[in-house]
Amino acid sequence: MHYDKEQSLKIVELIGGKDNIVSLMHCLTRLRFVLKDVNKADIKAIQQLTPTVKGVFNNAGQLHVIIGTDVDQYFIPFVKDNGLEDFIKAKEESKADAKQSMNPLERAVSYLADIFVPLLPAIIAGGMILGIRNVMELGGEMSPFAAGVHSFLWLIGEAIFHFLPVGVAWSVAVRMGTPPILGITLGITLVSPQLLNGWAISALRMGEINRADWLWDFGFFQMEKIGYQAQIIPALLAALFMCLLERNLRKIIPGFLYLLIVPIITIVVSVFLAHLIIGPVGRAIGDAVAIGVNFLLGGENPIFRAIGSAIFGFFYAPLVITGVHHTTNAIEMQMVHAFGGTPIFPLLALSNMAQGAAVMAVLLLSKRNKDLTLPAMFSAYFGVTEPAMFGVNLRLRYAFVCAMIGSSAGAVICGLFGVRAFGIGLGGLPAFLSVMPQYWVVYFIAMAVAIGVSFGLTAMIYKKHQLQGIDNGL
Repeated sequence: MHYDKEQSLKIVELIGGKDNIVSLMHCLTRLRFVLKDVNKADIKAIQQLTPTVKGVFNNAGQLHVIIGTDVDQYFIPFVKDNGLEDFIKAKEESKADAKQSMNPLERAVSYLADIFVPLLPAIIAGGMILGIRNVMELGGEMSPFAAGVHSFLWLIGEAIFHFLPVGVAWSVAVRMGTPPILGITLGITLVSPQLLNGWAISALRMGEINRADWLWDFGFFQMEKIGYQAQIIPALLAALFMCLLERNLRKIIPGFLYLLIVPIITIVVSVFLAHLIIGPVGRAIGDAVAIGVNFLLGGENPIFRAIGSAIFGFFYAPLVITGVHHTTNAIEMQMVHAFGGTPIFPLLALSNMAQGAAVMAVLLLSKRNKDLTLPAMFSAYFGVTEPAMFGVNLRLRYAFVCAMIGSSAGAVICGLFGVRAFGIGLGGLPAFLSVMPQYWVVYFIAMAVAIGVSFGLTAMIYKKHQLQGIDNGL
């Protein structure tokens, strides 16, 4: 870990001093400040504090100062040297402070991010596991050991994807301040073995399965016993309803009666309405979204696919800046459920690689700041793009646009051939493991195009600037 006390003190000075700080926390790569007046922060000056600072940006009511993956080690001396102990707040308190300066769209995106980011380690691991299993299947007949590994890995893959509603409901409960066990319980009732597996709903609708076997009969009305395996939106909506119900009951029920009354009313009413109304409506919404995105990115017409993919590939990186990219997680999982795969993940992984390629061009041509560009390049190639985008490409501007163009060029190839992934994986060079094997050759070509175009355009403009005597800013 590189720690420079002088630069540490300078960061606080340039954000307006201690008097301008409301709260402070850190995440995977960044220091995150909630400021009284963000306009007092001199972002350009902070960006010059290399090699400590890899980038700076405002988002979701917070000033983000990118330090790198060792930010957790940097945070301790940073707080001590600047005397910021009183400004450290728990993650939820800091986010509450930040939300005071957010608009409604930013708040909605922030809520979605808070719900889905905790699920990503499992979802990414599940995507990689499915990829590994399918690689194993390419070799034809497996040895007893390989067959055992193949079967064992499915235990984990099934737990992650089929029972994902449990994780979604848990995450919503944590985010909303509801007892997490209620979220877990609700999630289990959406995927219980007592229910018809949600994957078999088409067979039920076509009369291949006897509907009478999968009904709760209440005498004057009936309700279908259908599960929501791998479904995001029904679980999300049901959990939100449950949390709002629990929150309102808590306000009107005396504290000494809470455990006796609130949990049972909350879970019974929520589960009943989840299966009667919320789940079916959520399934319909999810299917509609999946069909719409599939039409744009994965339909039957290769020209339409190519155009839709090119647009998505071009604009994905700007979405990352705003945080809106977190909304794609729910869409991807819905598409995996509805169509058995997603065309989105291969495209976003190309965007990450393109950002890394633009940094690589700067790294090879620049004689300065290799301690910034080298880590940023490797980080982007393995799915974490903030150091590359905010530390290098956005500072040069043209490098960021060149990466967007390269990403779009690679996305066109994916669109033409309908490339799909089994699910969400590691969004960089290892992404091919999550891509369906029949598309590997095409995807490797798309990767080469995205990297090559991004690298070539960035290098060309960088050299042109050098010939014209323009300072490239790094």
